[in-house]
Amino acid sequence: MEYKDYYKILGVDKKAGKDEIKKKYRKLAQKYHPDRNPDNKAAEEKFKEISEAYEVLSDDDKRAKYDQLGANWQQYQHGGAGGFDFSQWAQQGAGKRYRSASFDEVFGSTGFSDFFESFFGGGGFSGAGFGSRQGRRTTHRHIKGQDYQAELRLNLTDAYHGVSTVLDVNGEKIKVNIKPGVKDGQKLRVKGKGGKSPTGGESGNLILKINVVNNTNFTVNGNDLHLVQDVDLYTAVLGGKITVNTLKGPISINIPKETQNGKVLRLKKLGMPVYGKKDEFGDLYVKINVVLPKNLTAEEQELFKKLAALRNK
Repeated sequence: MEYKDYYKILGVDKKAGKDEIKKKYRKLAQKYHPDRNPDNKAAEEKFKEISEAYEVLSDDDKRAKYDQLGANWQQYQHGGAGGFDFSQWAQQGAGKRYRSASFDEVFGSTGFSDFFESFFGGGGFSGAGFGSRQGRRTTHRHIKGQDYQAELRLNLTDAYHGVSTVLDVNGEKIKVNIKPGVKDGQKLRVKGKGGKSPTGGESGNLILKINVVNNTNFTVNGNDLHLVQDVDLYTAVLGGKITVNTLKGPISINIPKETQNGKVLRLKKLGMPVYGKKDEFGDLYVKINVVLPKNLTAEEQELFKKLAALRNK
């Protein structure tokens, strides 16, 4: 039976940490994934090989057992440890089957090689013995398909109302419904729309990172919205109604008389929808910006002088 150097397969040092191992695996998995290499048996074999390597090196217990095996490989190979004789194993037909079997037969229904199944498939490698062939037959472990990552850009108006869009993922048209209130940076999972499992297991997921582009005059703070609203001097002084364009649509609001510049009005439930919760919204905070009149006529200036004189009595 051929020894598999999982570190060499992934191209990492034996002291490599989990993050480095994961990063290397993802890079190789993208390169050799069957979806990117249709009808390419060599790429399929490579993908299964790196998936098997990652299965071991990403798991602390399996990696520790594998490292113990690696350090004593020559002893195991010549029957010098635990009474296990690889030459006997080969003579019984297992080694021959491994060397001469077809690719599908080697990986079988479990998705792993005989090398893997010998040490992990029948209860694991304990240092003194190895998993049984019966364990290999009854183990049904599958490699999950690769998760796909994508970025989806929405404007704030679409984020408010929700939107349906169709994505092209490796030639497959996938309709995605985005609920109202989705936030910038939020990640959504579309189950089962990632890469297919090379061993008949569960497909990966499509992970969408939402990038919300603010195409409005609103400032977003959680589920609340903030807006600076111009109000003419006369309405601010005397009171009246103005129209505010909200994301829900234009609404008319009352401006109390003698409203001061900078005053903030709270409009309940006119903020962003709370994602995933029906009929729940944040609030809209409208900050009043009093706009002074320009290009006053002589008569208007005279009236302001009279008003100033009245105020100073």
